[in-house]
Order: sequence, then structure tokens, then C-alpha cells
Amino acid sequence: MIVVGITGASGVIYGIRLLEALRELNIENALVMSDLAKVVIESETDYDVDDVIKMADNYYEFHDLTASINSGSFKTEGMVIVPCTMKTLSSIANGYGSNTITRVADVNLKEKRPLVIVPRETPLRSIHIQNMLTLSQEGATILPAMPGFYSNPKTIDDQINFIVGKILDSLKIDNDLFKRWE
Repeated sequence: MIVVGITGASGVIYGIRLLEALRELNIENALVMSDLAKVVIESETDYDVDDVIKMADNYYEFHDLTASINSGSFKTEGMVIVPCTMKTLSSIANGYGSNTITRVADVNLKEKRPLVIVPRETPLRSIHIQNMLTLSQEGATILPAMPGFYSNPKTIDDQINFIVGKILDSLKIDNDLFKRWE
């Protein structure tokens, strides 16, 4: 099972596309969305929040710290936070697991499971970069939403698929979402 956390940064479409890709690949997933992620989904996409929840095999509430997913004994294959706000990134880097997304991320780090962080902010302050370095040093993969152009993308969907394909690559999940360098 791959846990997908969607926070309230711009770029929620990356998280939605990741859920679609995991379903297409028959990989079980669990979804946690922040309250602001739900607002951004309605603002940035044509998706309804309930439809996004239905894409998930399992759904956990953002404020439910009693949910089984918050325990290290709950087995997962890793977690992706896409997009990841700087607030969420800071919370994880500083060990502050105050909600389901930050707690599950903390569990993935302590259990040495894959954690992929897709930050969505620009420009970056020094503290943002420091928090990313801290998480990288603890084993997280920092995968900024910076699409490559060597595949000659024609549409925004091509650029989204590039990032989602790179996320799947980071989790060692075979995919053909983007044209690879030859």
C-alpha cells in the first residue's frame, strides 16, 4: 500500500494523477487530504473532493490521530506527499506530527520506509531549503514539481505525467507515464 498525502499547496492535480496511476497499476493506496487541499481541489481542478476520495482504496481523515495508519505497525510500502506545503515540510522536518499526514510521514522515516516529498513553492527561503536538507538526510526523497522538457511535452498533462512518473520511479514502481531519455 502506498499512502498519498495531499496538502493545500498549488498543484493538487499531481496528487490526483498519482491516485489515478496507482489505480491503473493495481497498487493499493491510502489517501489523506488536508482541509486546505479540499479547498484547492475545488479551486484548481474540475474534480469534486468526493470523487477524489473515491479514487482511493482507503481514506483516512486528516485530524484522526487514532487511525491505524498512524502506527508503525501498520504496514505500507511508502508515502508520497504531493503537493507538500512548506508548513507540512517544516512539521515533518521538526518531528511535529500533529495531523495524519505529518504523523504518517514521521512513521515512514522512523521505520525507514520510502517517503517522497513533492514541495510546491517558489521561490524558496533558506529555511525551506534547510528543512528539505534535513528530510533528505533522514532518508526522504525530495522531488520538486519541476517537469523535464527533454521529452518534448505537448500538454500540461504531459508535464503532470512526467512528475507522477518520477514519483513512481522513486518508489521503484515500473511505469511508462513519460518518454524517457534515449
